[in-house]
Amino acid sequence: MLFLRQGFNETTIDQVAAAVGMSGRSVFRYFATKEDMVLGDMLPVGHDLAAALEARPAEESPWEALRRALDEPLAALNTDGGRALARATMLATTPALRAAAQQKHAQWEQLLVPRVVQRIEGPAATRELRAHAIVSAALSCLEVATGMWVKSSGTKALGTLLDTAIQAVRS
Repeated sequence: MLFLRQGFNETTIDQVAAAVGMSGRSVFRYFATKEDMVLGDMLPVGHDLAAALEARPAEESPWEALRRALDEPLAALNTDGGRALARATMLATTPALRAAAQQKHAQWEQLLVPRVVQRIEGPAATRELRAHAIVSAALSCLEVATGMWVKSSGTKALGTLLDTAIQAVRS
């Protein structure tokens, strides 16, 4: 990927367009922003995550169901030949991409909250609030774990880092 080779800020739209054999104007028919060229697949991942969460056993706690729903996306990161680490590093070091990724995580939150609400017991009046808090915290744990994974140059297991982060929040 051109962005990984040259860097996000250093890569121009004209270079991207040339690499895919179209004009810069045509590229923007497919992607609203330069950031979407890198992060465009995050919303489909969010939909997959929501489906995985929905498929989890009803008796699982919200935290356990969210963590287990992340198993498949985390496993996919380990089988892509290092591209995920390079991409995560680019995200961690590029402010515009970090901001765009946070917007995508906000979209994930909207997809996940209704599925977590169903798993929350206690007063109905606060279930949605608690679901938002749990999902937001879980996604923050994922972000922190990913940051530590990048910092370790991928030597630490991302799943283990995520488990540690979640345990810290839940303690």
